[in-house]
Amino acid sequence: MNPTVRKLFDIPRLTTYKRPTPLVLVNGLAEQSESWFANRTNWSRHFDVKVPELLVSDGHSLHRHIDAGGDVTVDYLAARLNNYLDEYVQRPPYNLVGSSLGGQIILKYAVDHPEKVARLVLICPSGLHGDENLPVIEGVRRSQYDTLVKSVFHKGHYATEELVGVIERKFRDRRWKKGVLRTLRGTVGHSVAPLLPRVGQPALIIWGEHDRVISDIAGSIRAADQIHKVRQVVIPHCGHAPQIEKSRLVNQLVTRFLRDALKTIPPTLDPERFLSHQAVQGRAKPKKQHAKQSS
Repeated sequence: MNPTVRKLFDIPRLTTYKRPTPLVLVNGLAEQSESWFANRTNWSRHFDVKVPELLVSDGHSLHRHIDAGGDVTVDYLAARLNNYLDEYVQRPPYNLVGSSLGGQIILKYAVDHPEKVARLVLICPSGLHGDENLPVIEGVRRSQYDTLVKSVFHKGHYATEELVGVIERKFRDRRWKKGVLRTLRGTVGHSVAPLLPRVGQPALIIWGEHDRVISDIAGSIRAADQIHKVRQVVIPHCGHAPQIEKSRLVNQLVTRFLRDALKTIPPTLDPERFLSHQAVQGRAKPKKQHAKQSS
């Protein structure tokens, strides 16, 4: 293992009891709280982990809102997060971790309630820049659930038959499917770009180099630089779910960042390496096109 990366795993332990700081995990669109299975136990050693069920696609609360004519938007979900924290946690300031759509939700909450947020971690957040590729829509339309699940990961072995079966059963439930599609209608195309310069809390953003959901990672990285106290990393050989595919590394990055111990970014994770590679590819592409035209 690279010595710089190895240092991430050397986390000092607490020697005296102190009530852990709340760490709130907010999942994305088609995920449930189970999507944090590779992280909760590890982070619970250092924090008081909370996982609010803000978006339960077949839940009574969501469908009451839909049946009453309400839209499922980022603002609506951020308001639900605020209600959960005010009613059931009541110990700000909070550390917030959000995946995909969950990143938009915690950004909105942090801007609306800056005094209640200590630090932010965004994992492959959507809505920062450009469009999104949404295989979830095509997967439902064509009933290609294996393709849908595989699109989330860089390595196909994470898309197990069991996981594909779970997703297939969920989408065969009309109530669950309705909840997902109404959430898509209310959140697809939503941009949190105007919020980025207003984020005053320290933020860590984790990207997967081979994310097939975020259409322009390079543009999203540049957009995220508008956050005043941002740290960004790009994990190689990783897709849209680093918390699962690269759970050990993500667990350590998040823990060290939240405990103010992530002093340096390992060179292998430096976003400048990714941006430089993208720039080289961009310069090479026109030459290839020109050769085709010449032939």
